[in-house]
Amino acid sequence: MSALIELRASRHLPTPIEATDANQLAATRKRLSAAQRSWLDENGFDGSPGSVCLLADAQGKLARVLVGVDRKESLAALAALPISLPAGEYALANESVALDPQLAALGWALGAYQFTRYRKAKRASAMLAVDAKTLAVLAPLIEATSLVRDLVNTPTEDMGPKQLADTVKQLGKAHKGKVREWVGDELLEDNFPTIHAVGRASHRPPRLIELSWGKATDPKLVLVGKGVCFDTGGLDLKPSDGMRWMKKDMGGAAHAIALAGLVMQAKLPVRLTLLIPAVENAVSGNALRPGDVVVTRAGHSVEIDNTDAEGRLVLCDALAYGAEQKPDLILDFATLTGAARVALGPDLPALFANDDAVAEEALACGRTVADPVWRLPLWRPYRKMLESYLADFANAGPSRHAGAITAALYMERFIPEGLPWVHLDTYAWNDADRPGRPRGGEAMGLRAIFALLQKRYRAR
Repeated sequence: MSALIELRASRHLPTPIEATDANQLAATRKRLSAAQRSWLDENGFDGSPGSVCLLADAQGKLARVLVGVDRKESLAALAALPISLPAGEYALANESVALDPQLAALGWALGAYQFTRYRKAKRASAMLAVDAKTLAVLAPLIEATSLVRDLVNTPTEDMGPKQLADTVKQLGKAHKGKVREWVGDELLEDNFPTIHAVGRASHRPPRLIELSWGKATDPKLVLVGKGVCFDTGGLDLKPSDGMRWMKKDMGGAAHAIALAGLVMQAKLPVRLTLLIPAVENAVSGNALRPGDVVVTRAGHSVEIDNTDAEGRLVLCDALAYGAEQKPDLILDFATLTGAARVALGPDLPALFANDDAVAEEALACGRTVADPVWRLPLWRPYRKMLESYLADFANAGPSRHAGAITAALYMERFIPEGLPWVHLDTYAWNDADRPGRPRGGEAMGLRAIFALLQKRYRAR
């Protein structure tokens, strides 16, 4: 349940939360009683970001909450409060320093998230009362973010290719979309050879899941999400520390599924196709081998330099199939490379695009909704790093330089000239708890790309 509720007239008004900072603190103190000012001093409250002080009235009941904030960080301003304040209803006070109320409320809701599939919630979340318009805008975003977190947090035993397919089917049923899938050898029969090659070693058959929605006359939008439900690395086996969190390697699929839900719920005027290639990259006697050559759906022969560069393999067949529909725009999400994390760290998804105007719009939307992405170049001279002596090209190469870029360049080969394409290489994970960002699965770039789609298609 969302930690936001609609603000209504009531005899029992929500407890006010006043956001302040060092510059505003003197004015804040003037509105308090002598006892409350003394309590502030006893607690050493100085208005620094993250500081909190609960104030009682003359009867000893909670009367007001003071929280120190950074005015430039509205999203984080209230994010630590829902699981630290006493249970009850609160509202942002009018006397607060200037914050974006919508971002502050969103941060509150994101901070209230708890993953409860395997254990009960540690405690009930405090509730923030907001106006009806804010609640209507934020509720879908909160639901979509929670879906990404839930899917990524779920262990592979309970979130394999079939479970991803079931999630897409539930989404299709909710929005009257059409879902089909290719399972196991059906992938070979209908020419999805790289998806099959990566997933064939698992006891869970690989599959491609497709959801279609919208009017055929509207602009076509294709969303693709990497659904590697667990990545051992294949025969190029990962070490134990590299494999520990590989349940999250379907984070791209989680983002694409959640974004498709946002598009359908908003009824954007598009003909939507969602494609989820879902596999486990496992090890067995028929596993894909280094040195093998696979001919992709697009007809390119690919030498397998590294079986741990599997994400681009499952994506390339899906991208080729999506491009066959001649869409107006094609987008993919993938937890693709560690190199993107080395370059940008865990918080910034790397954005690649073959269209400068679309890329700049995505960056601007990310800044507007406080969901930043960072563009890296499709530096085409680096294609030489993927050269093969016996195939059209390889899926990886001997150099570790520019790993995120070479992965994107690999996938760009499957995008026809002139078709706008955006690729997000996202971490989809928080390594530690932070306000509004609990440890575990995370949506990164989701709000930015949804804002881009809203801007691109709403006026049509």
